[in-house]
Amino acid sequence: MTPDKLKTIIAQKEGTEIEFKESKDSLARKVYESICAFLNRRGGHVVLGAKDNGEIVGVNPAKVQEQMDQLAKDMNNPQLFKPTYYLTYEPMDIDGKKIIYFYVPESNQAHSYKGIYYDRNQDGDFELRSTEQIANLFIRKSRMKTEDRVYPMIGMKDLDEEAFEELRKGIRIENSKHPWLNLSNEEIIRSGELIAIDPETGKEGLTLAAILLFGNSHAIATALPTYRIDLLCRVNDTELYDDRELLSCNLLKAYPIMMDFIKKHLPEQPYIEGIQRFSLRDRILREVALNLIIHREYSSAYPTTFTIYRDRIVTENWNIPYVYGHIDLQTMRPHRKNPKIANVFSQMGIVEELGSGIRKMFKYTPLYANGKEPIIEEQDVYRIEIPYIPTLQGSNVEATQKSTQKNTQKSTQKSTQKIINLIRENPYVTTQEMADSIGIIRRTIAKHIRSLQDKGIIKRIGPDKGGYWEVVED
Repeated sequence: MTPDKLKTIIAQKEGTEIEFKESKDSLARKVYESICAFLNRRGGHVVLGAKDNGEIVGVNPAKVQEQMDQLAKDMNNPQLFKPTYYLTYEPMDIDGKKIIYFYVPESNQAHSYKGIYYDRNQDGDFELRSTEQIANLFIRKSRMKTEDRVYPMIGMKDLDEEAFEELRKGIRIENSKHPWLNLSNEEIIRSGELIAIDPETGKEGLTLAAILLFGNSHAIATALPTYRIDLLCRVNDTELYDDRELLSCNLLKAYPIMMDFIKKHLPEQPYIEGIQRFSLRDRILREVALNLIIHREYSSAYPTTFTIYRDRIVTENWNIPYVYGHIDLQTMRPHRKNPKIANVFSQMGIVEELGSGIRKMFKYTPLYANGKEPIIEEQDVYRIEIPYIPTLQGSNVEATQKSTQKNTQKSTQKSTQKIINLIRENPYVTTQEMADSIGIIRRTIAKHIRSLQDKGIIKRIGPDKGGYWEVVED
């Protein structure tokens, strides 16, 4: 959120999705009623340091961190909030005064504050007093999304430790003081509302969102055998493909692989905005990749595809339509179809405010595609088309691809030989130690190890933890 965007929100005044609290020297306790109401309704923006009419009075700078710490502590206190909910708070300067801003998303669960359920309308927060009002809230929240399906037979042992490491690495880059960094894997799962009670059996289990985000290959295949993400490059060979990655790994591993595939096959175009320099390609297609992950309807066997053609990128995934037809800045209705999955990516700073992804696509695609705009269609199949201007044509593309392939093969051979040498020196060497020694990421090390195992060059003796490697043949 930028100060200019926040000013636009403040100018809309208080309403169903906007709340102001003064909180000059101490935290306004009634802010928790608003948070509870936003969680139970459609979500909303909260600004601490503003009067009811939107006038910025500011928070005492000496009290800003204290108030944010208090908010974080109270939101994770089950004696106050049931269930607890983690929010991200952002200090900001508006007209020379300090304010605290945060966005409260709509929750899939019914929340209470001090044992009272709150809801929201245009006039503000109100208590749900009658049994009927509370029952209606639970009925509204009980419309279970696919990501909330519970699998009691799948437990923490079926999750991938490397996915949690990927999450912590992303969080640490974004916020070194994030509370999840001090939590165990199971505590992260519970904090992210990724474990629940199966309404049919009454047993506790991981949700589909947890399995998709963190599951190992067996867990994913058990819960969702049709899950795949098909990455295709069809620049030259449009009938078959030039390159392909068929992903069936968890989403925290799939996302960086998707971005690597994009960087491998699409032209770079640096861009300067103000004093910030960034890649237009990465800025646009990060949002496209995240859209494919977060807005997919995972109950369908319809193939999810990301295809690069000579002059456009096309993605398709199955969808439960929220807005039918053509989507643009006027017709879009921001709505996270898998909010639990989106929440985990937002903790790493990858997913921003609701609707920002589409706005970025429309803002930056014309700069990347010589004035052409993206095409977004929402039906049973959600389709995005991003045009681009290729920097290489014809034989130059082919020559570049051959050169890249040759260099990649040489690099792979060197890396695999280094892995073999490290195992000879120390059979108990870990994949992380290999990555640190060779200077490549752990995911690539794991890929090389699988290849060496498939070829019968190395084998694993004993369990993953406590076992050791053995070189069979060179």
